[in-house]
Amino acid sequence: MTVLDHPAAQTWPPDAHAPRRDPAPLLPDPEPVRVLGTPALGKLDPELLRELYRRLVAGRRYNQQATTLTKQGSLAVYPSSTGQEACQVAVATALRPGDWLFPSYRDTLAVISRGVDPVEALTLLRGNAHCGYDPHQHQVAPLSTPLATQAPHAVGLAHAARLRGEDTVALALVGDGGTSEGDFHEALNFAGVLGAPVVFLVQNNGYAISVPLSKQSVAPTLAHKAVGYGIHGRLVDGNDAAAVHTVLSEAVAHARAGLGPVLVEAVTYRLEAHTNADDAGRYRTPEEVASWQEHDPVPLLERHLREAGLLSDEDVRQAAAEAEELAARMRAMFHVKPELDPMSLFTHVYAEPTPQLREQAAQLAAELAADAEARQEAGTGSTAGAAPEAGAR
Repeated sequence: MTVLDHPAAQTWPPDAHAPRRDPAPLLPDPEPVRVLGTPALGKLDPELLRELYRRLVAGRRYNQQATTLTKQGSLAVYPSSTGQEACQVAVATALRPGDWLFPSYRDTLAVISRGVDPVEALTLLRGNAHCGYDPHQHQVAPLSTPLATQAPHAVGLAHAARLRGEDTVALALVGDGGTSEGDFHEALNFAGVLGAPVVFLVQNNGYAISVPLSKQSVAPTLAHKAVGYGIHGRLVDGNDAAAVHTVLSEAVAHARAGLGPVLVEAVTYRLEAHTNADDAGRYRTPEEVASWQEHDPVPLLERHLREAGLLSDEDVRQAAAEAEELAARMRAMFHVKPELDPMSLFTHVYAEPTPQLREQAAQLAAELAADAEARQEAGTGSTAGAAPEAGAR
């Protein structure tokens, strides 16, 4: 006889740890929410829809230009969000200026959608600095390269803001691969227990580099994971920009109202390789990619807005022109050689440098000084890269 077979197990005593909540209200949508091609499209502000379109077109051009810069050697690496732009731009339209965004490494488009300078947003991927922009200026945390480590940070900030009496909402962007990390589960558990005003947006693009979702999780959807932590789950078509905006806006309003966190899964697809160092042809077929290209978020939104009479030829022309201006500005700014201080490597690691960091800083300063002296002796007269006094930071 097992414990569950015992007669006493059939009735929960009053002080037992019985189920405390009805899971039904927490369950995600049975099918991904869609707005395009449905009556719900007519309920949205036409100017908002045109703004989403302009952002999508600019975002696609941004991805293309950043990829080109990588091929030219101006960027060390670039994880493109081509195909996922609807998720990226909807973040900006759903959040208030005072809210916080916690991006992953693939979310530079979401970062610039919040107002961060495009070149500053790419500084980390250029290899020039730990971040490249001031997180407090636009309420955007640094790009997170380790998977899902930004999720607990989002919970902590949201909880702290609420303790201060603020109505701030934090939104953490995570990939489907990030949901396999312990940080993701810890963040959801903390968020649920604290009732923190935080939204988790999982961009399920089908692969964690080359590992398909089927080898990561056998849950009905990733949104179903919300139920295990006592928080609400939502499921949305991640290539339908209007739907992503709608669901995210509802989730942010839910969290801001003190009703608890929300986990949103956006079903989308990464049309490009994982990064410029990846060969996606080794783990997915051209037929698979082609099938998703038919659901490309940019032409998808354009087609539906044109059919609804909400987008003109002039709107399309203007959006394309603005996107080209963005690309031209990126090219021009990347041609400017940055002035780098190697000693800045140690500046923002700890508020008070550890003995190990001081030792490393002193070693690097000595090497830079020796290199500068050697070049002077060689007759170049150059002192570029000479460092300040070692151990200062």
